[in-house]
Amino acid sequence: MTDTAVERASKLDTATLSDALDKLRILGQCYKVAPRDHGFRMTGRAYTVLYGPASNPPGTVGDYLDQVQPGQVVVLDNGARDDATVWGDILTEMAHVKGVAGTVIDGICRDSALCIELGYPVFSRGAWMRTGKDRVQVEAEQVPVTIGGARVAPGDILRGDADGVVVIPQEHEAAVLDAAEAIAQAEVGIRKAVRAGMSITEARQRYGYHKLQTAGQDGE
Repeated sequence: MTDTAVERASKLDTATLSDALDKLRILGQCYKVAPRDHGFRMTGRAYTVLYGPASNPPGTVGDYLDQVQPGQVVVLDNGARDDATVWGDILTEMAHVKGVAGTVIDGICRDSALCIELGYPVFSRGAWMRTGKDRVQVEAEQVPVTIGGARVAPGDILRGDADGVVVIPQEHEAAVLDAAEAIAQAEVGIRKAVRAGMSITEARQRYGYHKLQTAGQDGE
């Protein structure tokens, strides 16, 4: 069964979605979470995992992947920790085989070469090789988490591209997508007008570009 909202989001870039989120006063930009390869593109609904410091004896790090469904995005909140990884080559290969849409980490990953080789999208704050085993553990699954300062709840849509990741809250997805599509359509019109010789000032005014990006206002 086609998820229409995910399909619509997949046709929009993160910059356009970011403008729509700003217009609706929704914080959905995942700060400093970037693709391991600029060619990565990702769209899907969130399967969230919350990490914490390891107990004694330590808990598990990656068994949750058995529960993730094809087309979902694995969303890992490791509290922006940059000294221990929560994602590596085994998880990359398993997720790729399962048809998972991608992985987003508020923290770091390792084995970046394999995700690039397989074309499996991973977005994180960086990459470093030290394992998270015995350092962190899964505290909860399918709970609200924080990624780059943005709240992500299970089922929210995540869209990733060369510029980073945005989250579209499920309860606002219709409004965000409508606003983003209006912005995208205006941008197409502006480009065509400028190519035809119109000044960018006049073109933006004609298509109500600034109002489309301003909170609480509609385009002209």
